[in-house]
Amino acid sequence: MPLATALYAAGQPRPFQHAAIATAIWLLTGVVGKRYAPWNLGEGQAWPVFRDWLVMIGTLAVLRTVSGLDSAPAAVCAALVPSLVVAVVCRKLIHRDLMATRRDAQALRHVLVIGEAAAVDEVVNQLAQRTDHEYVVVGACVVGEGDVRSGAPVHVRLGAERPALLAEDASAVLEAADALGVDLVFVSPGRHMSWDRLRQLSWALHDRGCPLAVLPGVFDVARHRIRLTSAAGLTMLQVAPPVRHGLPAVLKSVIDRVGALVLVVAVAPVLGLLALVVRLGSPGPVFYRQTRVGKHNTHFSMWKFRTMVVDADRLKSSLETANENDGHMFKMRHDPRITPVGVFLRRYSLDELPQLLNVLLGHMSLVGPRPPLPEEVARYDEVEMRRLSVKPGLTGLWQVSGRSDLTWHETVSLDLRYVDNWSLGWDMDVMVRTVRAVLNGRGAY
Repeated sequence: MPLATALYAAGQPRPFQHAAIATAIWLLTGVVGKRYAPWNLGEGQAWPVFRDWLVMIGTLAVLRTVSGLDSAPAAVCAALVPSLVVAVVCRKLIHRDLMATRRDAQALRHVLVIGEAAAVDEVVNQLAQRTDHEYVVVGACVVGEGDVRSGAPVHVRLGAERPALLAEDASAVLEAADALGVDLVFVSPGRHMSWDRLRQLSWALHDRGCPLAVLPGVFDVARHRIRLTSAAGLTMLQVAPPVRHGLPAVLKSVIDRVGALVLVVAVAPVLGLLALVVRLGSPGPVFYRQTRVGKHNTHFSMWKFRTMVVDADRLKSSLETANENDGHMFKMRHDPRITPVGVFLRRYSLDELPQLLNVLLGHMSLVGPRPPLPEEVARYDEVEMRRLSVKPGLTGLWQVSGRSDLTWHETVSLDLRYVDNWSLGWDMDVMVRTVRAVLNGRGAY
């Protein structure tokens, strides 16, 4: 109706018919993009909606040209903006409500896990780390004699060796599925679960109407990097490499520089006011420069508003025993070195605004992993060093997911997830979530 009203006000012919066509194209675009599929309904990212909206604009332009009408005027394009806003808001609200429902142990799917004991433990532990999914393990069918340490109840054990009759596997698994009332079966292949054995098991489950999911053992790989293909009867899972070069990387660099420049100009009065507050709040310089490690282990000077007393670095060694972080970082919830003004600046991340200059200089990105200290990097292992494959960020998954409240393992996991799976759409989503995280102030100290 808003589109029809706008078209009518713009003097367009047949406004209600055109509005109906636009609605049909919008719905069809969502169907083709599988936006209404069960696994997509709970997604909270705005980028897929924006992409569908652009497709709708392009399709309408083509139809107008084919039908002999002039190009869509600005009024018509403006009339389509509310549909984008409403769709993004609805998607966010659905995602928020679904996450809240899952945290209350509702809207979940009961899962039976089949695999060797170590694989069962790995699956259960991975699922237990997060609540943004719909799966809860209610039982396990363990292959072999290993001990399950994750707490998953073992309903039945399958022999390590391939049984003489593969129907023995199927009957045991089907009995467990019926007894536990499962909605889905996870199978983690291993040396005791051969292809033929898995194939026979899938037939039995599907004949009973029970869905089956095979876990390939690949962790933290975004869906857009995965493609299924087949050859000679083999089903293959192709995983695309992380994006490091090409047009997306160039666009990210351009967005970083332009975005930082716009933000510096926009918040210049705020920067001046904060500088005055810091200067009057405690003796010492306004800015604090600290050496941090960037992409490919290069060092740079990172700028911040000073939030601590002048000799804070010297006092750090005397506070090492009070470190509340379980990893390489130093964090104290009530650090005595922080000034009263610094407490306020840190709570709302205002002390990090000067890092926009680092983004302009190319040392940092708007979105990326947390920039580490050289002494932290000196203790990195091979896995943690992968965090340095991209530029560190002014914000990132670490900031929108709890900041200093995160454990070291959680921080590394979030950074590696970003390093391997980043996309422009994901960057946009993180920047939007950053506003909420900053206003909330949780984990900032």
